[in-house]
Amino acid sequence: MLTEKQIKRAPKKDYMNEAQLEFFKEKLLELRQETIGHIEEARQRLAEHERETDELDRALSEEENRLRLRIADRESKLLPKIDEALERIADGEYGYCEETGEPIGVERLLLRPTATLCAEAKARQERMERNFRDS
Repeated sequence: MLTEKQIKRAPKKDYMNEAQLEFFKEKLLELRQETIGHIEEARQRLAEHERETDELDRALSEEENRLRLRIADRESKLLPKIDEALERIADGEYGYCEETGEPIGVERLLLRPTATLCAEAKARQERMERNFRDS
């Protein structure tokens, strides 16, 4: 299997070849397992939560629980994105922008393996969202 360093150095003509697709598939499967583990850990900690008698301890504990819930919620939203990325690998569409059809780029996919938009399309989307929010 390729390493991250080899992926970064690969010529553009090799973009999303079989070896690269296998690399990203393994990366996504690992991310999926880590995410499931984090969600389960958060659920266990919430289930083990003890009621604090001290007001300050109780406030701190409640804040920690809110944070755990937010993290678990965020990670649970990541699971469908991982599954969609795995489907795109199976379909041969992985690594290409949904909007433009251009390559997303290895560097971007290494940072965010679930990315569906190239950097330019993502920046355009964020500008539109910001303009919509501001108006």
